[in-house]
Amino acid sequence: MEEKIHEKIHWADAKAAQVAADAPQLIATGITPSGPIHLGNMREVMTGDMIYKALLKRGIEAELVYIADDFDPLRKVYPFLSDEYQKYIGWPVSDIPCPCGKHKSYAEHFLDPFLSAIEELDIHPRIIRTSEAYRSGMFTEQIKQALVHAEDIKEILERVSGRKLEEGWTPYYPICSSCGTISRAAILSHDIENHTVTYKCSCGHEGVSDYSKGEGKLVWRVDWPMRWSVHGVTVEPFGKDHASPGGSYDTGKIITKEIYGYNAPVPVTYEWISLKGKGEMHSSKGVVLTIRDMLDVVPPEVLRYLIAKTKPDKTIAFDPGMGLLRLIDEYDKAAVVGESREYELSRIASPQTTIPFRHMVTVVQIARTDDAIFDILKRSGYEIVDKEAVLDQANRAKVWLERYAPEDAKFAVAESLPEVAANEKPEVKAAVVAYAKIVTDAEWKADVLHNAVYDAAQATGVTGKEVFTGIYRAFLGADRGPRLGWFLEALGREETLKRLLEMSL
Repeated sequence: MEEKIHEKIHWADAKAAQVAADAPQLIATGITPSGPIHLGNMREVMTGDMIYKALLKRGIEAELVYIADDFDPLRKVYPFLSDEYQKYIGWPVSDIPCPCGKHKSYAEHFLDPFLSAIEELDIHPRIIRTSEAYRSGMFTEQIKQALVHAEDIKEILERVSGRKLEEGWTPYYPICSSCGTISRAAILSHDIENHTVTYKCSCGHEGVSDYSKGEGKLVWRVDWPMRWSVHGVTVEPFGKDHASPGGSYDTGKIITKEIYGYNAPVPVTYEWISLKGKGEMHSSKGVVLTIRDMLDVVPPEVLRYLIAKTKPDKTIAFDPGMGLLRLIDEYDKAAVVGESREYELSRIASPQTTIPFRHMVTVVQIARTDDAIFDILKRSGYEIVDKEAVLDQANRAKVWLERYAPEDAKFAVAESLPEVAANEKPEVKAAVVAYAKIVTDAEWKADVLHNAVYDAAQATGVTGKEVFTGIYRAFLGADRGPRLGWFLEALGREETLKRLLEMSL
């Protein structure tokens, strides 16, 4: 089968073309699990996954890893934590108790749902936990080199970042054996042969830290380039904050070369995902929409499509309300054509239906039982192949209505003719009854039902808007509602005609 040729090269393929085709490639992604891992964080791992898949398509040997920075300290008591976590500030998040008591640590409490969600998104990286890497002795030699070359590293950091570091600066922070924090302790001596340092913590405690056993860690600007060399990272997506002039990538590429003899990975800088009306997502500020939240509403393909269709250096302003419906519509259109590279990188083998999500949003607000959902869909001409997939989509629509839908997207069919419809102007009542007679024997399809409004308006001398309003009032007691043709098609001929003809009484 011939490979499809796309008009423009996709951003993932462009990045894949920047690496050597004759050598294995390792794409690294990661995050500190200090809070809910949100949709913004998803951009990093999904960007990495799409480059990984682009490399495989080019026939290049590649691996995707996810580095969980669970050896980072808890910075503060975040809004979602109780005050009892005050005593754990500065501790590695892998050593802090789980907030719900069901996981082995604070870090796993946030990692577990995230790792489950990315599986659904067809992302299957090798997971590396930095706490395990440090404590296994994986980084012993590299920590030793950092301590030996501390002055050289300090000079690089000051020269490239333009910041003056304090006297006695050290690239290594011990975990204080007294207060338990990852401490900016003063390093008093370094025993190279035994891989230990003696230190004095700000709490006043003096102790010995064995870095071959993970009793401390390197500072971020040294830790990151060190890991590139150990893991063999060749491509890495990261947020724009690390890519600023003099930032951690600029210092890292010099440190990894001059201290560890390794070339920095191909950088893939990505912009933030902001939440409409709330700004950039930050777990620490409580501005989050987790991947699990979104997978409760949309199929994983749609979230993949959101990332695939947007270049990493472009900001995504995410609207979980009507904007999400437009995104689903866009994906559905791409799926019908089935040829775009964005669609190829989005498609996975999850259960699918041919029912537009917008239509399902209407259906679940009319149907009162699962059987009623199937009846409405069959009446609308949809073939029910997979009942479980249909009910799954129906549940997603209900969740969207409950959590994210604007008020004007919600409706409830009145059990009897609303008072506002009963008191409608005579000429509008006549137009609504005329509409009912026009569609009585018509094909019960959305476009036919929609266009008949204008026929009724013309026949009775009122405006189309007045007919639309009169029909909405008859069912909803409101002046507007869902797209009328879809709504009446779902409601069914018998119930529609019965209600509309009540306008003549």
